Amino acid sequence: MNFLSPDSKHVVIGMLHLPPLPGSPLSRDSLNKICELMMADAKALTDGGVDALMMENFGDVPFYPGRVPAHVVAMMTRVALEVGRVSKLPLGINVLRNDGLSALSIAKAVDAKFIRVNVLTGARVTDQGLIQGIAHDLMRSRSDLCATEIKVMADIDVKHSAALAARLIEDEVEDAVKRGLADAIIVSGAGTGKPVNLEKLAAVARAAGKSPVVLGSGVSAENIKSLMPYAWGFIVGTSLKFDGDVAKPVDVARVKKLTAACR
Repeated sequence: MNFLSPDSKHVVIGMLHLPPLPGSPLSRDSLNKICELMMADAKALTDGGVDALMMENFGDVPFYPGRVPAHVVAMMTRVALEVGRVSKLPLGINVLRNDGLSALSIAKAVDAKFIRVNVLTGARVTDQGLIQGIAHDLMRSRSDLCATEIKVMADIDVKHSAALAARLIEDEVEDAVKRGLADAIIVSGAGTGKPVNLEKLAAVARAAGKSPVVLGSGVSAENIKSLMPYAWGFIVGTSLKFDGDVAKPVDVARVKKLTAACR
């Protein structure tokens, strides 16, 4: 699969929500156990028919606003390699809250195909404080690593954050694509699993032009058909878990129901 190919559409990206990694405040599992859990989720998502996977350090609250410690990078790399043993789907990496440089390094090491960056351009007020865009460093690092094959998906009006000042979302999209060099745009609701405003989604789709638009939250088997006219792809996590609980394992039956609705 040529990820982000213009020929592909309605791509379903299944989430791998890492439990708290060793060293984080809520850590409870060994790294070996975490690898087993993520391999099981990866297999369920793959068997259910998703087109790609995305892994993020979801359980590592409270998140670092910028660079994470070396041990986080090392452990995420280990998990990503183990996931690759059970699934050959394209893999994406997101290092929360906004460590795109570490995500890029992990992706290069494990042959991942894309990364997610929550604040590529501009600035946002978050529970981690003020987070500023990293496009200037990230895109230079991508060139230095000869890693232009790794695509960058950039959030617009990212969840769990607020703008510093009112600004047209169309202008934010244009900046992310033309000045931040994003390969794709992600739009989501206010928080994990929350639906996106359809007017906002439509505005982003219009502004993005030929750049792929990916819906980043609130997608389920029940609503995906109504969202398909606006989005190239869908990042899906919460609704694919048992009982729709983000803390539970992936339910392959829920995955199959969603991918069937999408097809």
